[in-house]
Amino acid sequence: MSHPDVELTEETIFTWGAPPLKFGAGASDEVGFEMSGYGVKRVLIVTDPGIHALGAPQRIADNLRRYDIESEIFDGVHVEPTDDSMNKATEYARAQGPWDGFVAVGGGSAIDTAKAINLLTSHPGELMDYINKPIGNAKTPPGQLKPLIAIPTTAGTGSESTAMCVLDILSMKVKTGISHWRLRPTLAVIDPLLTMSLPPEVTAASGMDIVCHAVESYTARYYSTFDRKKPEERVTYCGSNPVSDLWCEKAMTLIAQSFRTAVHEGDNLEARSNMMMAATFAGMGFGNSGVHIPHANAYPIAGMVKDYHPRGYPEEEPMVPHGQSVSLTAPEAFRFSFESAPERHLRAAELMDPRADRLNDAREQLPSVLISLMRDIDIPNGIGGVGYTEADVPDLVPGTMKQQRLLATCPKTPTEDDIADILTKSVENW
Repeated sequence: MSHPDVELTEETIFTWGAPPLKFGAGASDEVGFEMSGYGVKRVLIVTDPGIHALGAPQRIADNLRRYDIESEIFDGVHVEPTDDSMNKATEYARAQGPWDGFVAVGGGSAIDTAKAINLLTSHPGELMDYINKPIGNAKTPPGQLKPLIAIPTTAGTGSESTAMCVLDILSMKVKTGISHWRLRPTLAVIDPLLTMSLPPEVTAASGMDIVCHAVESYTARYYSTFDRKKPEERVTYCGSNPVSDLWCEKAMTLIAQSFRTAVHEGDNLEARSNMMMAATFAGMGFGNSGVHIPHANAYPIAGMVKDYHPRGYPEEEPMVPHGQSVSLTAPEAFRFSFESAPERHLRAAELMDPRADRLNDAREQLPSVLISLMRDIDIPNGIGGVGYTEADVPDLVPGTMKQQRLLATCPKTPTEDDIADILTKSVENW
């Protein structure tokens, strides 16, 4: 025990949180029953046009009606949301409100948009008031939000179990987010049947987001190595810790069993279920411990896209899907962070591919496992594969350095030169 007069300098406390879950084939048909438990009468269903066209939001609306809950469907979610798209969604919700609760149906884009709508219709203020510093004011939500049930349709973001909401700030060409425990959905309803129709390209990109969540948070700086915080200073990302580690390890095991199958045999329900479980487990890991360099790099890679149009995604405008953008610099990022936690990097490689050959250079073990997976499922070859060259690196670096909240979670803090080096070596990964 510490003596009351002794001032502790290192952290002794970690925090961990996750929403209740309802998991399994057909779970989305029970959303009316779940919502009725919150005494709500009028609910906004938040989704995107692609998911709306497949019919799931309408089925959920019908299910809510059985429990005397009125609902409206808002399908204006922008895939890879922006400050503009979130503001438009919030304006719609404010104009058509008030709402007693929200249901998000879709990928991370729909779930994150619903989190923002919930925050901005429950409390006064603008998006920028709540966005993380240094871009926004990082204001704390002043009170409770309305019930939000998140129903993911992709196995990827884990947004259904996290307290983050991520968006592009168009004027600054940078991605950022809001993070506060009040944003975490009230309930995550996870139905693998909703992912059966995903094209292989989307399955591959979303799955790489799970891989990066699990591996980044498993290799994140350990919570007890941070400086001691006062209670009001505690952040959502507290570093790797014994509880997050368990979820990350299990997510990596499920990925090893099922990821390639889910991409190549999309109608395999067991593989789809395992990937949904992996996404949620990884969300329960990184949502508390945090991600680091690959995610920090992903923000400018996605935000400064030139003319890349990925197969399987909406075609109107160029975009780098989040799951691709996080994976493109991951092999090189883990070479950089290796020496800060060698045993963690080796354990991650072993869990992700138990059959991989042992390499003489231990630093190459995890990058080689990731590269073999990415080649198998047809992820673009490095940032060159999505339209960047070495000449673009100086323009990308500042966007990464703005993600200090994420970079602080890396056990070996990178400088601008380190990030430039990682990006340069990631122009091609193989």
